[in-house]
Amino acid sequence: MIKLNVQDETSRLRAVVLGTATSSGPIPKIEDAYDPKSIENIKAGTYPSEEDMYIEMEAFNKVFEKYNVKVYRPSIIENYNQIFSRDIAFVVEDKLIISNILPDREKEVEAIKYVIDQVDASNVITTTDDVHFEGGDVMLWNNYIFIGTYKGHDYADIITARTNMKGVNFIKDLFPNKIVKEFDLVKSNTNAKINALHLDCCFQPVGKNKAIIHKEGFKNEEDYQFLVNLFGVENLFHITADEMYQMFSNVFSISPEVVVSEQNFTRLNNWLREQGFIVEEIPYAEIGKQEGLLRCSTMPLVRD
Repeated sequence: MIKLNVQDETSRLRAVVLGTATSSGPIPKIEDAYDPKSIENIKAGTYPSEEDMYIEMEAFNKVFEKYNVKVYRPSIIENYNQIFSRDIAFVVEDKLIISNILPDREKEVEAIKYVIDQVDASNVITTTDDVHFEGGDVMLWNNYIFIGTYKGHDYADIITARTNMKGVNFIKDLFPNKIVKEFDLVKSNTNAKINALHLDCCFQPVGKNKAIIHKEGFKNEEDYQFLVNLFGVENLFHITADEMYQMFSNVFSISPEVVVSEQNFTRLNNWLREQGFIVEEIPYAEIGKQEGLLRCSTMPLVRD
């Protein structure tokens, strides 16, 4: 059995689901892509190859090996993209919550069924089809659960809007002891430079009291200000629109001291080291072309 425990984003990681790039399938057609960055790379002929993505994911896997983290991988579905395991389910405290993912991606849940089967069934939470949330939008921080959402009346037409207010309220009801704070994010189906696909595309805590943030990813100034007040401006690393586009906020913490980051994020990685972090740099830029990075391709199951 797996005894789930995730209370925050940075405590020492013991077990994780890491996606897979094996048999990730052909380059999608533009009409089948789920986000503007993938569309941009399909049009430009720069969409990543399976081989390149495989190499990047194995580099990530090696870091987990180095830190003795138990890694689960999805069962392989032939010719199918299974990189972003954060989208399909997520753990809060001792509950594994299955996302209501885009209908085309439901197979991905089946591919981790052998993991789900090792969890106490009473702790596996599913919900009705009208309740939407994805793991990239859900972030745990001390007594808070931060949730990225989209409140626009055109929610149904925005493919990049992945978590609705019904999803936020479902989490509120499930964890009455937590302070659930939602953030209305800026979305775009067509412009990747201004699209905050998930909350972790414009914000993420690191260590015990620091965070990476992109102010313009938040629709409301007061939501951004809330985080400034909570963390303190001196503890925030502000990223530009271009750095958000490169996914600077989508790093991954193995412990309060160790952060896995993309090797080209020089400005961020230098700042992290100045703050006393150990930075494990790996190549991940090819995977980033699909508007997801390190946090997106992991689903933590157990943290100390």
